[in-house]
Amino acid sequence: MHGVRDLLAPWPWAWPALLLALLLGAAAIANFVTKRILLRGLRRLLAMLASQTGKAGIADMRVIPRLANVVPAMVISSGIGWIPDLPAALVAFVHGACQAWVVLTLALAFSHALDAVNDLYERRPDARNRPIKGFLQVAKIVIFALAGLSIVATLAGVKLTHLLTGLGAATAVLMLVFQDTLLSLVASVQISSDGRVRIGDWIEMPSQNADGDVIDIALHTVTVRNWDKTVTTIPTKKLISESFKNWRGMQESGGRRIKRALYLDQTSVRFLDEAERARLRRFVLLREYLEHKERELAEWNAGLGEDGRLPFNARRITNLGTFRAYVERYLRRHPGVHQDMTLLVRQLQPTAEGLPLEIYCFTNDTRWAVYEGIQSDIFDHLLAILPEFGLRVFQNPSGGDFRALAGPRGSLDAEPRDRAQDQGLPA
Repeated sequence: MHGVRDLLAPWPWAWPALLLALLLGAAAIANFVTKRILLRGLRRLLAMLASQTGKAGIADMRVIPRLANVVPAMVISSGIGWIPDLPAALVAFVHGACQAWVVLTLALAFSHALDAVNDLYERRPDARNRPIKGFLQVAKIVIFALAGLSIVATLAGVKLTHLLTGLGAATAVLMLVFQDTLLSLVASVQISSDGRVRIGDWIEMPSQNADGDVIDIALHTVTVRNWDKTVTTIPTKKLISESFKNWRGMQESGGRRIKRALYLDQTSVRFLDEAERARLRRFVLLREYLEHKERELAEWNAGLGEDGRLPFNARRITNLGTFRAYVERYLRRHPGVHQDMTLLVRQLQPTAEGLPLEIYCFTNDTRWAVYEGIQSDIFDHLLAILPEFGLRVFQNPSGGDFRALAGPRGSLDAEPRDRAQDQGLPA
């Protein structure tokens, strides 16, 4: 080395330049050896361990490659002081830059380590009930904030403790800047502690145009995939300050509610005569009901004596009451109706659109398509069998109805007149 230095003596700048080139070459060689040889061997070893233990994804961790970036920075930081004739300010700057690079690399490696921790945690069966992604994001914010302050302190040539002490006076400003982050942190803690929202839940929040499954819970946002395949992001704090509907309880109960009404034409409600009651006894579901009801009414009317023989004094069976009994018994035997939950067939307040006969029950399958199939099957049957009871569904007349009622010259002929009377329309 002395011979080379003597050979380059005529050029004073050549020897420091040669040493600087050798230092950069040593850093490049160290980087090559670390990443191309050591890390490749380590990755193969991790892949072998993963195949033996059955834990996939270990070899994909990005923590170790990030840490490998520290090696060339340490080589340059250690060797820059051996190069002669360099300004002291330049040497100090290179030392600071290398230290800043090491701090940044460690922060990035720690961030990737937290990602790996979250990936491993999400493989647990109960991870969806208590997600930790929001807490890990808070840890990342703290780590990068400290790393940034450390880099600034290193480049400025001051101690980190002095810089933190100086920032104490700006605490109020920092709280104002990170207000949303602090509120989101509190919301994440509440959501994780009480389990009001979990990944996979179906939530409905009209104020945020969200109606679908929760696919991600982060520090600042909760991501919902809507049923139309769009994605809505809801600020986490909104789930604490505003109301929303979580359908998890319905899914866990095993039953989904049917609450729908048939609107009946009130003019079609009447009493049943003996012939009609005899015809309805053919219905297996009504045979026991009609026998019990006839005995009950016979006893009641017998108690009235002679007055019970008059139609307007006696209690009689109606087609609407018989149909209501039929619907209830039909639902009791339907294979898609949950028999251990509430089941009602009730009349609601009559309206201008007819008399609502509401079906209130629960299906035994909460899946959307199956639920809609069961509900449609029930109402298909009820609409089809309704005329057997002499009842009609209320429906506002359309233009086609009026054209059917009108004769060739705008008057009513005999056949449309009979049809109008059958439909309960004014003839």
